[in-house]
Amino acid sequence: MSKRILTILQYGFFLGLGVFLAWWSVRDLNKEQIKEIKEALQSMNYWLVPPVFLLLWFSHYARGLRWKLLIDSLGYNVQRKNTFFGVLIGYFTNQAVPRLGEVTKCTILSRYEKVPVEKLIGTIILERVIDAICLLLVFLITLVIQPHLYTEIIDTLFKSKPTADGHEDNTGKIIFYAILGIAVLGFIIWMIVKKKNLNDIKRLLKQAGKNMWQGLSAIRHLKKRWEFLLLTLVIWIVYLMGGYIGFQAFKQTQGYGIPEAFTVLSTGSIGMIVTPGGIGAYPLMVQQGMMLYGLDKAIALAYGWALWLAQVATTSIGGIASFIAMPLLNKKKTSQ
Repeated sequence: MSKRILTILQYGFFLGLGVFLAWWSVRDLNKEQIKEIKEALQSMNYWLVPPVFLLLWFSHYARGLRWKLLIDSLGYNVQRKNTFFGVLIGYFTNQAVPRLGEVTKCTILSRYEKVPVEKLIGTIILERVIDAICLLLVFLITLVIQPHLYTEIIDTLFKSKPTADGHEDNTGKIIFYAILGIAVLGFIIWMIVKKKNLNDIKRLLKQAGKNMWQGLSAIRHLKKRWEFLLLTLVIWIVYLMGGYIGFQAFKQTQGYGIPEAFTVLSTGSIGMIVTPGGIGAYPLMVQQGMMLYGLDKAIALAYGWALWLAQVATTSIGGIASFIAMPLLNKKKTSQ
């Protein structure tokens, strides 16, 4: 099987999974719950939408600055505007085809800044390693500041919860076993297609650990490492504040604070990883996370969809604008 066909099948599968999860999240909503969602969205404080958009764009700008630091460390002096545009284009492209965004933003930046694509891809790999470490820290902080979540998560994953109408809600269990099953199946298929054995897996795990260590070491050797770490902190704080501000948009969620925002960041990040652009998975994972606090199922879903739509709109508007602005603002370089 050719690599292109395998990629198409892989993307089709995960896109289909996203659509399925979107359907799953609304499949058993009754008329009353659908009415609740509509009323919640209609009464939402839409004045908070512009600040959320600006906040998310600022996080992308911070990512652009952080990326510039890595590129500058290679001996190239690139412009801030171009790394910012590249980040937005990358996120926009990833909404259509997973991982294509990384290649696209490297290719388009290379065109205007004359930096070899392979060197830019190396910086992206380093960024992904750093983000993976940050995400693990977010999970850890979430559980440390909310120790009661251990019991809630275990109950959600392995026990059925009674609903208001007397039925059992097994959504949490089904999602957990579905993701676990998909991960195991995908791993087995990957081993068969790539013809890997257990020794190969051991080597890959060892290499992954080595890459993480090299990533941390690379930061240590950066000339502006403290600026890099500060920008990384800013990026994740902005993500956290996005969920917190989202609480203020709904009357039913205004009582939640930073601890709950950490839960939204944790569960939402998993959703973004599971499907392209988090379609279906992000709102569902956020819903399940907020239901741990006793938030009504319909309101939790409305909140999850509102957050996801804000992120999609932000990257879509920013990505399209960047595709238009980048060549216009780099006319001189293009002509040269």
